[in-house]
Amino acid sequence: MSSARTARTVVAAALAAGLTVTALAAPALAAGPAAPAKKDHAATQAALRAAVDAGVPGAVAQARVDGRAWTGTAGERGGDDRFRVGSITKTFTATVLLQLQAEGRIDLDDPVEKWLPGLVRGNGHDGRKITVRQLLNHTSGVYSYTEDPGFQQKVFGPGFLEHRYDTWKPRDLVAVATSHAPAFAPGTSWGYSNTNFVLAGLVIEEVTGRPYGKAVENRIIKPLKLRATSVPGTRVNVPKPSSRAYSTLTADASAPVHDVTELNPSLAHAAGEMISDSADLQTFYRALIKGRLLPKAEMRELTTTVPVSPQYPDFRYGLGISWQKLGCGTEIWGHGGGIHGSTSEAYTTRDGRHTLAANINADWTGDTQAVIDAEFCGTLPKP
Repeated sequence: MSSARTARTVVAAALAAGLTVTALAAPALAAGPAAPAKKDHAATQAALRAAVDAGVPGAVAQARVDGRAWTGTAGERGGDDRFRVGSITKTFTATVLLQLQAEGRIDLDDPVEKWLPGLVRGNGHDGRKITVRQLLNHTSGVYSYTEDPGFQQKVFGPGFLEHRYDTWKPRDLVAVATSHAPAFAPGTSWGYSNTNFVLAGLVIEEVTGRPYGKAVENRIIKPLKLRATSVPGTRVNVPKPSSRAYSTLTADASAPVHDVTELNPSLAHAAGEMISDSADLQTFYRALIKGRLLPKAEMRELTTTVPVSPQYPDFRYGLGISWQKLGCGTEIWGHGGGIHGSTSEAYTTRDGRHTLAANINADWTGDTQAVIDAEFCGTLPKP
């Protein structure tokens, strides 16, 4: 959650500086030029060790190349540990909405107002002028509730210790957002907003008549047999096997470290509440990118991207999924995610032949982009 993470894990200016930086964070940004890819995973293991040397209690990564799996760990981590995946949840949420469109039950170009009448109103917000698609690619302009100073203090700052078990209703999260002015007019820019995906989850519930988590379970988790993956709702613990999660609860990396493993994930809802492990995340993204979960038409929509910033031409965003061109030329699809004491990455090449999922159990130090560059480009971490 330190501001030093901004350049690595979120698009510049996409989130407010300070405590929101890793909370439900956007995908990591590609680094500079890198060495050609290597056939082994020595660089990836070195990146995990570098994270631990930087103060991360534990790190894990798993990769698959042409069906051959490799797992690396460092510090207090097991290779099959489960962890909170933060904004990787967004890809699951978007996939469900694309499935519902394929079934003719919704059109992503529907206005949000059609499904959530009167909800997105106030201080310039207008759900009649925002489409569901704009929620999924972050072009809606809806203010991100995780940028609200009061919410930050209570949920990400020292107030977390008092409020960690509070239940947040998704409509209350939206109300926090609409108490502020929009970031921009719909469709005129790009801005990462966790409110977008809380709204997307609510749209799923209106279309299906059931909690969005049930749709994720029935449409993705069960068919793919993702046994370590869950939508916890208000469950505060992480199922075993798992490691603890740690945070400084401040932008000051030298502040005392707290165990933040237990929390009520309703604070994230469809924007970032899910739990998984490295193996399941790879299975999901491989199945998704190879067209096992969506018809061809919806696959085209999923992977139709928009620019996020002229500063980052090699980073674009689709529908709940990002595209990166790394310094070595390798192109990858996936998402990153951060939530209290947990920073995750999950990516795949477009052909699904090379996948990676990684996690560190800290949010004030550790370079997860270095793990990505190590695995896909063979880049050794900087000393």
